[in-house]
Amino acid sequence: MKSFFKYILPVAVAIAVIIFIEPMVNSKKEFEKYNFEVTSLNGVIKKDDFKGKVLAVYFGYMYCPDVCPTSLSSLAFALQNFSPEQLKNFRGLFISVDPERDGLEQLDEYAKYFHKNFIGATSHKENIDDITQRYESFYEKIYLEGSKMDYSVSHTSYIYLFNKKGEFVKKVDHFTNPDELKEVLSKLL
Repeated sequence: MKSFFKYILPVAVAIAVIIFIEPMVNSKKEFEKYNFEVTSLNGVIKKDDFKGKVLAVYFGYMYCPDVCPTSLSSLAFALQNFSPEQLKNFRGLFISVDPERDGLEQLDEYAKYFHKNFIGATSHKENIDDITQRYESFYEKIYLEGSKMDYSVSHTSYIYLFNKKGEFVKKVDHFTNPDELKEVLSKLL
């Protein structure tokens, strides 16, 4: 009987660890992966500031000729038929990966051009590098010889969606139909 408890007790402890502690560890890992601190026109904002709201995060830059405007327009279009009450529970966050050119005032205006619930923000390069790496996103300056623009920015185009608890739900790519995006958002709002 002693040997029975000698083997069962460690197994029971291991099962308890898996059942109770593993979800907490995974939750902490997800929090660290998707956490951010950026600066908007109204000051520093963190991911936790959006708890209680559905959050859509998009990385891009204001001089982007097509991908960023298309993605932000798709998101705005997907929000078109939601009620004002539902929209109170939604924020879109456009994080610029080009802080050299994208000032906070211009970012705020740019984001709100697409939807009144969008916020423009950015940070210093090291912070943006850290955030985009954790989100498994990518951007890179491409210098344009002889161009007045000096450079362009090549970047991935994903909208990262979080529920009202701040939990990551889904990554939606640039080619997603706005109706599909609307369907996902309707489940979250």
